[in-house]
Amino acid sequence: MERIWLDVPFEEKDQAKAAGARWDAASRRWYSPQTKAQALERWSSLPDLPDLLPGEDRTLGRGLFIDMVPSTCWFTNVRSCVSPRDWERIRRMVTARAGQRCETCGATEDRALRRWLEVHERWAYDDATQVQKLGRLICLCTDCHATTHYGLAGIRGRAGAARSHLQKVTGLSVSDVSILIEVATEDYYRRSSHPWTLDLSILTETGVTVAPPPEAEDRPGAAKEGLYRASRGKW
Repeated sequence: MERIWLDVPFEEKDQAKAAGARWDAASRRWYSPQTKAQALERWSSLPDLPDLLPGEDRTLGRGLFIDMVPSTCWFTNVRSCVSPRDWERIRRMVTARAGQRCETCGATEDRALRRWLEVHERWAYDDATQVQKLGRLICLCTDCHATTHYGLAGIRGRAGAARSHLQKVTGLSVSDVSILIEVATEDYYRRSSHPWTLDLSILTETGVTVAPPPEAEDRPGAAKEGLYRASRGKW
């Protein structure tokens, strides 16, 4: 039977399944049997994104390291600026080109261990222009992603696990990991001293519709709400 591929955001998977969508484990995508096409039309797939986004630098930020986002641009990330369906096709492209493996430690998804593959953003910061430019999207497993967002891991009481994972993956000593954390923390406070303009041109130039993030003066409220959700494991 012919399959019609779908873009189903994670939050809508139960609705899509109830409407007749089926999961293809090999392709890691939802699809519609021909007989259910009309009922599932709202999730019809959008065109695939290219494996390399325009202007993307896949060498940016290689390896596992702590990459704390300045507080003045918290929760103004890619996922908050695009539609759920666009985020789904971004996620699908990034995980597929990574071969369904974490690009820093090589791990695959493991539901029993509650380890997933997630999309992380690598940013380039221009202090002179105060522009935070999206330079790359990378596939990380849950453990590497939590380690990268070390500050958030601390809020959730998981700083120790993040440090251990960083040491395990990089092979660094305990003292070297402490130095990395100290340097990352200094960068975080320096960059958090002023607002940033978000540059998502590698997405807009490939046809993804991007909604503008909150204005700089409105971001403290967004950050406060985001931290509340994050502390309860809803990030």
